[in-house]
Amino acid sequence: MNSDLQILEDDVTNWREKVFRFNDVITCGGERRQLIAIYEFGRLSKLAPDSAIFLLVPTLVHALTSSHPSIREAAAFALCRLARRSGAPFCGIIVENGAIIDILGLLPESSDRFRRLLLRLLSALVAFHGPNRVTLAQKNGLDIVLELITSCSDDTRKPLLEILSAMAMLREVRRLVINVGALSFLIEAVSLGRMISRMQAAHAIGLLGVSKRVRCMLADSGAALALLQLIREGNQSAKITAGNALGIISSHVDCIRPVAEAGAIPLYTELLEGPDPLGREIAEDVFCILAVAEENAVLIAEQLVRVLRGCDEEAKSAAVDVFWNIAGYKHSVSVVRDSGAIPLLIEILRNGNVDIRVKVMGTIAQLSYEEANRKALAEAGGIPLLIDLFNGASEELRDYATEALMSFGEDPTFRDLVSEANDMNFPAFVDASGRMNHILTSNEDMSSSMRRLTIEQLTSDPDFS
Repeated sequence: MNSDLQILEDDVTNWREKVFRFNDVITCGGERRQLIAIYEFGRLSKLAPDSAIFLLVPTLVHALTSSHPSIREAAAFALCRLARRSGAPFCGIIVENGAIIDILGLLPESSDRFRRLLLRLLSALVAFHGPNRVTLAQKNGLDIVLELITSCSDDTRKPLLEILSAMAMLREVRRLVINVGALSFLIEAVSLGRMISRMQAAHAIGLLGVSKRVRCMLADSGAALALLQLIREGNQSAKITAGNALGIISSHVDCIRPVAEAGAIPLYTELLEGPDPLGREIAEDVFCILAVAEENAVLIAEQLVRVLRGCDEEAKSAAVDVFWNIAGYKHSVSVVRDSGAIPLLIEILRNGNVDIRVKVMGTIAQLSYEEANRKALAEAGGIPLLIDLFNGASEELRDYATEALMSFGEDPTFRDLVSEANDMNFPAFVDASGRMNHILTSNEDMSSSMRRLTIEQLTSDPDFS
């Protein structure tokens, strides 16, 4: 162990000596020697420990403004290597030594390879280190970047859009993007560049979409299609980020149908079946939004039925959550039934774990208010199963079962089948029925009281003044 530690210490010492030699050559050597030293350092720096490299950062930043164009280009190359190092340990110190000011000063007169290197360097500096975005914004960086985008060539457009994506993580920058009419550039950035930058653009769009006014602009500008592309192409983190942003935009009435027509529903099903709880939560929310349109609800129900037939318990639970929510939509009264979900829900109620059974029972209670659904539930063996829940099931399950059985009991077709639950063998049903009747009869009074509280009392409460 001690010998291994000594080897590591020797490696650090050797690298520090090498860096000092590099520094001496870059600072005092002739142009050719400087050039060779910088490129050699750029090539070898991936092997050196961070502690040794920090010593050379100020020298490399200073070389960006060398009077020799070749030295400036070599310095940009080496700094770009350091800025993209895993964990971004050098992004902060590079900017602290004045790199952003130097880059912004050099960009207007730069061209070709040097401009590409400067933009790649700036992109890395702001992508991986949040405070650098603030510095760039404070130095009028947004205006410069937008001006360059409007006149850029194809080979510089990608890093410029990456820079814009990173800057748009700042609220003030997002506001300016809207005010100067640059939203189309941010939407384009979702489809172009490194994955981290595309995710940043998608995240910024999601934040912008919280505003109803901007949501309309995003819908009209094609943001939904760009986000769908990122969901298809991205890694798991990108799928979640883009899925969340698209969900926000989808709540705009003009997007509900086009988003589904563009193929969003199968993509959100993949999130629902994925390993990330946040992805499942996003998919649930978006399905509930899209299902407002009946044709979307039909497609969503088909996907959810497939999930219920699978083996993933967490995905099944999420699918039941969606069914529970959309069961209350007026047009979904028939959609859930026609999808074939009811026999599957009954089966899960019979054999599922405690948590999912509560969700299923809540869904069944919601469905039982409609005559055709009651028939489908009865045909699937639901009534005896509901009655059996009063033999030891939790109070929450019994309450939902009571709600459903009360709906069956009011239906002449099923009244006799439910009547046995009133037998003394099921006192829990009697208790739950009384509690449910009390809740139902007091709902109107409660609603009235809440209205009076909102209008008369809440406005005069000193805690809310």
